[in-house]
Amino acid sequence: MRTRVPVIAGRGDGCGIGVRLCGCRTSRAAHLHNKATGQKATCGPAQLDRMLTEARARTPWLREGSSVPQQQTIRDFGRSRAKAHKDIRERLPVERRAGMPTYKRKREALPTLNYTKRGFRLKDGRLHLAGGIVVVVWSRELPSEPSSVRVYQDSLGHWYASFVVPARVQPLPETGRVLGVDWGVKETATTTSDAHDLPHAGHGRKARAKLTRYDRMMARRRPKKGQPASKGYREAKRLRAKAYKKVARQREDTGRKWAKKVVRDHDAIAVEDFRPKFLAKSSMARKAADAAIGATKAALIEMGRKHGRGIRLVHPAHTTMDCAHCDARAKHRLPLGERTYTCTACGKVSPRDKNSARVMLVRAGLNPAGADGGRPPGALLQEAA
Repeated sequence: MRTRVPVIAGRGDGCGIGVRLCGCRTSRAAHLHNKATGQKATCGPAQLDRMLTEARARTPWLREGSSVPQQQTIRDFGRSRAKAHKDIRERLPVERRAGMPTYKRKREALPTLNYTKRGFRLKDGRLHLAGGIVVVVWSRELPSEPSSVRVYQDSLGHWYASFVVPARVQPLPETGRVLGVDWGVKETATTTSDAHDLPHAGHGRKARAKLTRYDRMMARRRPKKGQPASKGYREAKRLRAKAYKKVARQREDTGRKWAKKVVRDHDAIAVEDFRPKFLAKSSMARKAADAAIGATKAALIEMGRKHGRGIRLVHPAHTTMDCAHCDARAKHRLPLGERTYTCTACGKVSPRDKNSARVMLVRAGLNPAGADGGRPPGALLQEAA
């Protein structure tokens, strides 16, 4: 579990990270060298660590920074490269493969540094990093001893410290109720309980005029290629980032509040394992992005684990074609414009999304006896046993 703490004050990190040391070009050259000399044809973190030691010995600016975040950069590179090669070996489609790690250029990426347990300590509300760096954080106590911390900067220039701590379950009292959740665009989440539906908040739509204005400001003040950005361009960029950050926080707040309500009122939740990536290429891309389905789903899963609730992910295939009452499947896929589901076998008529939400319960083995999802206390425990 990660606990993010805003950094109040601090100074430059001074880590002097050697990006070129663990870049793809260096890794590929070492891989070819090992293959030519009869060694194991890999270039793992151990070999890159030795190269880092040699580079620090002959490079003063690299030696000035702490070796801890530099080594962690190598570890991150190794994991990314291994995942990319694994996807290639498994012959995954190109759109689902993890890309090879590339250079993290200063103008295209925000700085981030990872420190393991030997590279930091907390004392008197201050975070002491390797290399003599001291930053002030909130005086909020962490739930347990952190194992690592990642210090990073957001688009507004604010610094944060994200601590990794063991997750602790905070159980809630049993309610004897279950819930099915179906994701959509018209409504972000449609459930088997009308009181727990999540309507489309439309935070991005409400801020669209402001965002368009800042986009035009940036377009007018955009510097020519090879020239530094003007003060007006940087100010417009900051205002645009601030507006987008506000929208992102509103979406996150809405999703977390809804997830907490759902988890508090139900013992088990059947959730559609929906992956909205394909919507980015459809005519619903803007509205789907504004709905933040992925972030809301992640908030629900995280909240369920935190409070010890059963979160069951259901495969979304044919959920709009199956009847939740007789389990019959329609012969043809329903068009998006048709919002009412009519079963040809039993004749049951219900709203399309409500039927899909109840299908989630059936597939997860949580089909309730009552329409509101009510069950006698302990029924779920008997099923699990």
